[in-house]
Amino acid sequence: MDQAAIYRFLAQHRYAVVSSISATGSPQSALVGIAVTPALEIIFDTLSTTRKYSNLTARPTCSLVIGWENEQTLQFEGTAFEPKGEELAQYRQIYFEAWPDGPARISWPGITWLVVRPTWLRFSDFNQNPPLIAELEFPAQP
Repeated sequence: MDQAAIYRFLAQHRYAVVSSISATGSPQSALVGIAVTPALEIIFDTLSTTRKYSNLTARPTCSLVIGWENEQTLQFEGTAFEPKGEELAQYRQIYFEAWPDGPARISWPGITWLVVRPTWLRFSDFNQNPPLIAELEFPAQP
């Protein structure tokens, strides 16, 4: 399974569970609405008052799980960041294409967008015999 096939899989899904690490080292997970770039970056909005925001801005390494229908799922590990300026505008555009109601949230106090760049992922399809399990690793980015 190549990057284009992974993108098609991700683009079909609207939700993911993102897991982060708290200041005390405990894992915390949350359901988020997602959009995806062709580079397989995951975009979601959140409030700056949430646990995930605090966790991901202090400790950006995280994981996501996307999909569970038809015994197909994607495990995704990556590094989160909060885009600013023109970069934020570009990511918002992609997010708003997936979530047309997104612009209505721009006025919410504390609203922000986070992007997770992939470092490793595993696609699993147990709806076939033998199961398809494919892994991709990504070079570290600055």
